[in-house]
Amino acid sequence: MRKRGLAAICIDPRRLRALTKTMPIKNDRNDARAIAGCLRVGWFSIVHVKSDESQEIRMLLCNRRTLQTKQIDIENEIRGTLRFRHQARRSHNLGLRARSRADREHASPGGHGETDADRPSGSSTACAVLHKMMLDMVRKDETCRQLMTIPGVGAITAVTYLTTIDDPARFERSRDVGAHLGLTPKKYASGEVDRNSGISKCGDVAMRSTPYQASLALLTRSTKNSGIRAWGLAVAKRRGFRRTVVAVARKLAIVMHRVWADGTEYHWESKAATAN
Repeated sequence: MRKRGLAAICIDPRRLRALTKTMPIKNDRNDARAIAGCLRVGWFSIVHVKSDESQEIRMLLCNRRTLQTKQIDIENEIRGTLRFRHQARRSHNLGLRARSRADREHASPGGHGETDADRPSGSSTACAVLHKMMLDMVRKDETCRQLMTIPGVGAITAVTYLTTIDDPARFERSRDVGAHLGLTPKKYASGEVDRNSGISKCGDVAMRSTPYQASLALLTRSTKNSGIRAWGLAVAKRRGFRRTVVAVARKLAIVMHRVWADGTEYHWESKAATAN
């Protein structure tokens, strides 16, 4: 519709659903009247429509995550079965495929040589292919390389952030990205009650979990000092480690947006990196 010159927008269906739930009779005519009423009074929010390239990359990430999850489930199932069968022999130092090979040799005398079970499964091969395709995209994309200069941000975090935000210009302030990803606390204020609770968890689940994992790796596994890590360790002393991981994840999302919007690289020794 936009290519034909029409002013087409996509509105948030959650607000419209809250209005249509009060209608005693729901049909197409009443739905059209409710949409027209929302547009007339301005009680709607426009949802950003991602580009075709971002949707294709996001589909690749979803396929990779699905195969990786299924592969882990299968390996855990096999590991549990082998542990049950070998608990009397206490072969805890053997790997998964070594246990499987030892089990077959024990079951059949003279059983040597590699079988199909020793070779990588189809799911692991497909996951490796998708992972390589994703890495090739990251190497060719300049924005992803800029985002990966930020401490804790790797290829998965960069490409996931790229496909989720899609256009940094749609956020007037970088700190709005934290609320968009659901990394800011909820607030309930009514009468004399005014309290804050956990994070809202709005937006994309995959994007919210990705900076959380990056934040966890930055605080626990990173050995290079940076402004974000120093800020997070200082917060951990006051607020605890669990809250600090979420706070650092929010800060990473904000810094990534600023780096993307400015077209610059992250300065490890910059004091601006520790600003709120």
